[in-house]
Amino acid sequence: MPADRRSRRRRPLHPRLPAEVRRVREVLDRPVPTAAADLTLRRGAARVLITNWTGTSTVPSRTLYPHQWSWDSAFIAIGLRHLSVRRAQRELEALLAGQWADGRIPHIVFNPDLPYGAYFPSPDFWQSSRAGRNAGAPEAAETSGIVQPPVHALAAWLVHRADTAESRRREFLTRLYPQLAAWHRYLMTRRDLAGAGLAAVVHPWEPGMDNSPCWDRPLSRITPAAPDTFHRADLNHGHPADRPTDLDYGRYVHLAADYRSAGYDDAVPHQFAVEDPCFNALLIVSELALARIADQVGADPGLHSARAADLTRTLVARLWDEDTGLFLARDLVDDRLIPELSVAGLIPLLVPDLPEPVVERLIQTLDGPHFHTKSTALVPSYDLDGHAFDSTRYWRGPAWFNTAWLIERGLRAHGRDTRADRLRDAILTTAGNSQFAEYVDPTTGAGRGTRNFSWTAALTLDLLCADDKEPPL
Repeated sequence: MPADRRSRRRRPLHPRLPAEVRRVREVLDRPVPTAAADLTLRRGAARVLITNWTGTSTVPSRTLYPHQWSWDSAFIAIGLRHLSVRRAQRELEALLAGQWADGRIPHIVFNPDLPYGAYFPSPDFWQSSRAGRNAGAPEAAETSGIVQPPVHALAAWLVHRADTAESRRREFLTRLYPQLAAWHRYLMTRRDLAGAGLAAVVHPWEPGMDNSPCWDRPLSRITPAAPDTFHRADLNHGHPADRPTDLDYGRYVHLAADYRSAGYDDAVPHQFAVEDPCFNALLIVSELALARIADQVGADPGLHSARAADLTRTLVARLWDEDTGLFLARDLVDDRLIPELSVAGLIPLLVPDLPEPVVERLIQTLDGPHFHTKSTALVPSYDLDGHAFDSTRYWRGPAWFNTAWLIERGLRAHGRDTRADRLRDAILTTAGNSQFAEYVDPTTGAGRGTRNFSWTAALTLDLLCADDKEPPL
């Protein structure tokens, strides 16, 4: 690649089209509805997204996460639609350029201009174009071999709705629909490991909540890779107290290496195989979004609506736990529910056709002692009273902005607008006070992880700019 082209890709790309320039100015200067949603916050969020834009996509963080991540890009596109619909479209298009022939969307698409040492596991660990050849890994891009939660169809639908004329002019949905349909088909066939109708994850990174205590029991079966066989680049930029332990990382590396050695074949036996409630709730909502997309492009929406209904029934039947008032993950190796209370179990609030008694219990749990006190910031990622709670260590307790945004949206989907308003205001206040932190200590609201984190900024912008009357789907 010519040097002048590489330098252009690395610079933050400001909108060039006059219409996009006008749109950005309108968004940044629009009067704000509440004290929490002030103009400074809006401009700060926009600045993060502009700074983290590479020219083709958005990095979650310039230091800690310097490539393109799958569900990050979906959340980022949801925020970018308020600044530049074209850029939001490109965010999703760049990610889907790394899709495999079997339908999977890998959780990382690597930037070829960066050295391998910028992040671990790097392209030379995953070896996607070689080890993933039989699964249809692309030759033109290096990617990981695992996946992340399927938020992409929801993101595509929201981006389309932000400017339907521009979307139709570029045939945005027409081009994305076959890829999104293939992605969902992969999850509902090759990843239905139990044959029960839910998608399974085969690595703790796949549900997006890497070191959640939910994975402690299934991970205890895994022999960790030796520490001297890999170098953790994340510790170059993140405080060790905020990050997964070396023991956890050794197990992550072992599982990923085994999957790679099997050619990323989902039919082989897996030492780690879990049905996760958040992952499947997002699949349901994205199937409903795909039904809307299908209707726009002349495909059959009924197929996707029926799948969403089937998934909803199966989610309740297999993962709902009445005793805890929460959805629990199911370990497929021993076919038992994992008795850990995680924010993942609250995310099914997003599902519009969830039975009303289940909705009521979920909201009671959300506002109960496991996830709420008078001083709690947002929603902790793990039970405040849990034996493994750690207020600073990644997904073992800290509160995250993407899960709070999903819960806020779920509350609105079920008509709990007053409760949603409180959570919305808390998200905005905490994002501003923490400099758009990756996550926060739920007991103090103090920022943890990296700052100027892209999905925090994007979802802040969405809450500031989205129409309050916008339907959930």
